[in-house]
Amino acid sequence: MPRPRLALVPGEPAGIGPELCLQALRRQWDADLVLVGDRGTLEQAASALAIPLVFRTANTIEAEAGDIGFVEVANAVAGGFGTPDPRNANAVIAALRRAAEGCLRGEFDGLVTGPVHKATINAGGIPYTGTTELLAQQAGREVVMMLANDTMRVALATTHLPLRGVAEAITQSRLERVLRILHAALQDDFGIAEPVVAVLGLNPHAGEGGHLGREEIDVIVPVLERLRGHGFALQGPMPADTAFLPDKLAGFDAVLAMYHDQGLPVLKYSGFAQAVNLTLGLPYPRVAVDHGTALELAGKGVADPSSLFAAIATCTQMARARMPHVS
Repeated sequence: MPRPRLALVPGEPAGIGPELCLQALRRQWDADLVLVGDRGTLEQAASALAIPLVFRTANTIEAEAGDIGFVEVANAVAGGFGTPDPRNANAVIAALRRAAEGCLRGEFDGLVTGPVHKATINAGGIPYTGTTELLAQQAGREVVMMLANDTMRVALATTHLPLRGVAEAITQSRLERVLRILHAALQDDFGIAEPVVAVLGLNPHAGEGGHLGREEIDVIVPVLERLRGHGFALQGPMPADTAFLPDKLAGFDAVLAMYHDQGLPVLKYSGFAQAVNLTLGLPYPRVAVDHGTALELAGKGVADPSSLFAAIATCTQMARARMPHVS
C-alpha cells in the first residue's frame, strides 16, 4: 500500500508547535512527513529539548526516525519561547498557504497543522479568523468543522458565533450543505459506506414539540426528511442532553451539533488530549491539534504531544482512504 505524504506545519513559532513537531519526528509513522516552517525556530526547539536534528540539505532533515522532508518558510525575525512577534505573522500564514498549495497540486496527500496565535497574526496586520476559514478560501470550498477522538466525532452546523446569532444562522440551505459535506467525508475519508449521523435539536428537549421553539419543526425536520429521501441515515432531531449517552453513541458514526458549545464540551471531556480538529470538504485531508499555543510551556519540554500524534494518525488514515487502491 502506498505511503501518504503529509505536510506538517508547526504554527506559532513562539508556542509549543515546533517542539511537538520535533517529538513527532522521533517516531515512525505510516506516512512520510514533510515539515514546512522556519529552520531557526526548529533548531532552537531542538536545542532546548536536546533532540538531535541535522539539516542535511536544503530540503532534508536528519531526525531520529530517519530523513524527513523539509520546506523552509523563513520567519522575518528570530523569536523566543513564549513571546509571539507580530513581525512573523506573514511567515506563519505563508507556511500554511505553502503547505495547502502543495496539497492542492498533489505534492502532498494531506495537511497537519499545529496551533497558531490569532491575536498575533491580527496584530501583524493580517485579518485572520482561523485556519479553517483560510484554507476554505484558498481552495474555494465550503467546509465543515469536525472534532474527533477515540470516543466520538462531533461536527458543527455553526462555529464561532455569539449564541444570540445561532438560530438565525441555521437555515435549511445551510443545514443541508453541512449534512452533505459531513456525509461525503464519512464515506470518502473514513470508509463508512452508509454513515449514520445523529442530528441534535437546537432547543432544549429538541423543542418539545414546538413548546420550546420551532426551529426543529420549521428548519431541521424538513431537511432531515428531504435527505432521508436521498438515502441519508439521519437520526433526530435529538435532545442534546441525552444524545451523548454511551449506548446511543454506539449507534452513530458522527453527531451534528447546532453550535460550538452544544457538542464540543462533551467531546473534550471524553478525551481532550487525543482530540483533533478536522476540516471537512477540502479537496485534501486537513487535521489540526485541538489545543492552543500554550506559550507558558514553550521550550520546557513538558507539552503533551498526544493531540499532534492523533492528528498525524488521523490524517494518514484519511489520506490513505482517498488514495487509489493498488491491487
